[in-house]
Amino acid sequence: MAFQDNFLWGSASAAYQIEGGASLDGKGPSIWDTYSRIPGNTFKNTTGEVAIDFYHKFEEDIELMKEMGLNAYRFSVSWPRVMADGRTVNPKGVEFYHKVIDKLIEAGVEPILTVYHWDLPQALQDEYAGWESREIIKDFTAFCELLYKEYGNKVKYWVTLNEQNIFTGLGYVQKLHPPKVSDYQRFINANHIASLANASAIKLFRDMGIEGQVGPSFAYGPTYAKSEKPEDVIAMENAQEVENFLWMDVYAKGEYPRIGLKLLENLGIHVDFQPGDKALLKAGVCDFMGLNYYQSATFIDPQQKQDNVQAGNAAQVSVVSEVKDIPTDKLYARADNDYLKMTDWNWAIDPNGLRVSLRRITSRYGVPILISENGLGAFDTLTEDGKVHDDYRINFLKQHVEAIEAAIDDGCEVLGYCTWSFQDLFSWLNGYAKRYGFVYVDRDEENEKELKRYKKDSFYWYQKVIESNGKEL
Repeated sequence: MAFQDNFLWGSASAAYQIEGGASLDGKGPSIWDTYSRIPGNTFKNTTGEVAIDFYHKFEEDIELMKEMGLNAYRFSVSWPRVMADGRTVNPKGVEFYHKVIDKLIEAGVEPILTVYHWDLPQALQDEYAGWESREIIKDFTAFCELLYKEYGNKVKYWVTLNEQNIFTGLGYVQKLHPPKVSDYQRFINANHIASLANASAIKLFRDMGIEGQVGPSFAYGPTYAKSEKPEDVIAMENAQEVENFLWMDVYAKGEYPRIGLKLLENLGIHVDFQPGDKALLKAGVCDFMGLNYYQSATFIDPQQKQDNVQAGNAAQVSVVSEVKDIPTDKLYARADNDYLKMTDWNWAIDPNGLRVSLRRITSRYGVPILISENGLGAFDTLTEDGKVHDDYRINFLKQHVEAIEAAIDDGCEVLGYCTWSFQDLFSWLNGYAKRYGFVYVDRDEENEKELKRYKKDSFYWYQKVIESNGKEL
């Protein structure tokens, strides 16, 4: 079965990682503006102050998208750019995204708008600790209302929260993102509030009668058992409940998984249900599941855990979590998969894992899936004649597109495929060393240079994929 005629061949980005213009035209500070300025929080203390300057170069970048034939682009709105303090509308910020959306439409590129990609207004973090307070539900919903009113007649696809499991997990468990704490109960509390805010945003979308589809993007890694030992299988099942179903069941069913809740309860961890919470979650189920897929994860009986963390190239640049013990270590332990090669960043390369992901989501939830991120972070080299020969990226993406096609043939409904990312961009923790784009941006941690754009070999490869609707790989 071939890809449907209206399949979205896209790419993706996040405001903080590309825009720059950190304090221009009335933009307020985000938690990431603050966090990345604290020495030691990012590789070589790099920040998104300038990033790749999409704020000034968006027309040039969208012209490159047009040249490629890209038919969808997923980008995020910076909350503090359109509401500096999280509440007061900044007309210049609102106008910027009108210009971006209009330029995309003019170029024949379908805009996919991500409402929240981690850059919370610092003012709300200062006022009530951000995602730890139920106050944010009202403020986030008002932010959504502004975006729906402004862009609702132009944008058909909306992503509410990007990788809620990652921004809460890295912020409240692994101490790698703001607010940089490790407290599993606080993590579950903040995550529950984020789930309520997500449901409120989706409910409002329907209440306002916005034409289009809405759903969150979830960072999903299908779980494998290290061996056929029943203890490893139970560890894998535990991980699936606590690492995946705890979010996706809420998104697609409007309720938490019974076993996942009981596993946490047995560890002394509880979700703080208040009157009305369960009804709100039921009222905010998704139209589609956004899937951010990078790798699968293999699990072993925690009694058999071995501390064999691979270092590799990434150890030279990555900011690594120092947190050693978390409550769920009693339920499962991660293990290496002996059958998979690794990226420069020691992420497992597993195209079949994408097919597994699509099938599992389809089987459990029966909703359409938008692959909102998938890509290869690698060290790229710009040659003297301005080329980047990234056959490794082409091979990675080709295998993943083949896996999508196989999953569609299995019966999965896939709306589109957004690679991460179109342009090289600022990595939250790894500066500019970890490159994902089809377009090389000439800058590094020490020097912004001229921020010149160069088309990589993968640019021309994806151009052919789009032109042939996935037939020519």
